[in-house]
Amino acid sequence: MKKNKTRHFTVAVILSLILSFSFSCKNSVEIVTSLSLDTLKLAEMKMQSYTDSGRLSGISVLVLKDGETVHQRTFGLAHIEEERAVEENTIFRIYSMSKPITTAALMMLYDAGKFQLDDPVAGYIPVFKETRVWENGKEVDQKKPFTIRHLLTHTAGFCYGWDPGSHVDSLYNSASAGGIWSNTSLEELIRLLATLPLKNQPGTKYEYSVSIDVAGYLVEVLSGISFDQFLQTRLFDPLGMGDTGFDVPEDDWDRLAMIYTKDSESNTLIPVESLTNGVRQKVTLFSGGGGLVSTIGDYGKFGQMLLNGGELNGERILKESTVKLIMSDQMPSGVTFQEGMGYGLGGSVDRNTLEYSWGGMASTLFVADPKNKMVVLAFTQYIPFMGVPFANAYKELVRKALVE
Repeated sequence: MKKNKTRHFTVAVILSLILSFSFSCKNSVEIVTSLSLDTLKLAEMKMQSYTDSGRLSGISVLVLKDGETVHQRTFGLAHIEEERAVEENTIFRIYSMSKPITTAALMMLYDAGKFQLDDPVAGYIPVFKETRVWENGKEVDQKKPFTIRHLLTHTAGFCYGWDPGSHVDSLYNSASAGGIWSNTSLEELIRLLATLPLKNQPGTKYEYSVSIDVAGYLVEVLSGISFDQFLQTRLFDPLGMGDTGFDVPEDDWDRLAMIYTKDSESNTLIPVESLTNGVRQKVTLFSGGGGLVSTIGDYGKFGQMLLNGGELNGERILKESTVKLIMSDQMPSGVTFQEGMGYGLGGSVDRNTLEYSWGGMASTLFVADPKNKMVVLAFTQYIPFMGVPFANAYKELVRKALVE
């Protein structure tokens, strides 16, 4: 009798292990087959072709679906001259992909009841009370004061200094030696901006601008701590984004990717050391609009937090209702962003797919796709922005790889 009990126990254990293994395999298969492997192979071949041909130095791609990593690959070199390969932990300058992060930081304070979106910014940053608007060759008063929603949708009236035919843009470049970016702190930048006229009346036009840098300073004002410290303690640490910040410590320089551009004469890639090396020194002007560095894995965590409605691994960063605000069209009435596209808070919104996305100057891109519960990221370091359209090619192939 005792022998039969032992035999039955052994059979039960074996069956339990088989069922457990089968369930594990099933889950594994579901994760793998949530995207077509054949189409993902095509995506890999396409990415490899960009680096093999010398059009790009190196590429890193990542897809998260249903909270799991379903595709991650690296191609080529992070640093051609050092023959250093792109790795999963390679650090990239993400430039304007800082904007969704800054937006999330400010909206954390919205959740804390520190402001309403349609509050005038001058109520919190008084130096803007006297800021005027350049209109018909002269400075005039603001018809309506610019609001926090205007800041986060680039409709506050600021610009970037990129338009050579614009008087206000020229002021951005000549207001101080080296232009507005010669300031050494956010507070100095904001005090200078307040003395310059707005390019447009608030709420009347979308114009890509320094407004998210103003939003970063607003985080300082409302929280009482420096912007970099707020990001570190309230966002990066809780999300486990250990490689994201405004500068790269010397111990991690061997993980920093070089930015490249194409030499017009030789048609080969040449390094842009001045842009790359700016983050090898201690930064004091914490640009919420374009100053951050990150890894593709770190930014994937941020994107997954958004898809989860503001939470990741038990850490609540934003309210679910606030994430819905961020990822829905917030443009003022009568103002357009791009045909077929809306603009949420800090990033674009595809009205058809509901995807929330944004990119960075050195050709980095992230897409948060709530419909398919998927985050797609594609990083390289190349200027001009998407001069080689690898990211769209990858995104479209990933979309095709979705199994209905």
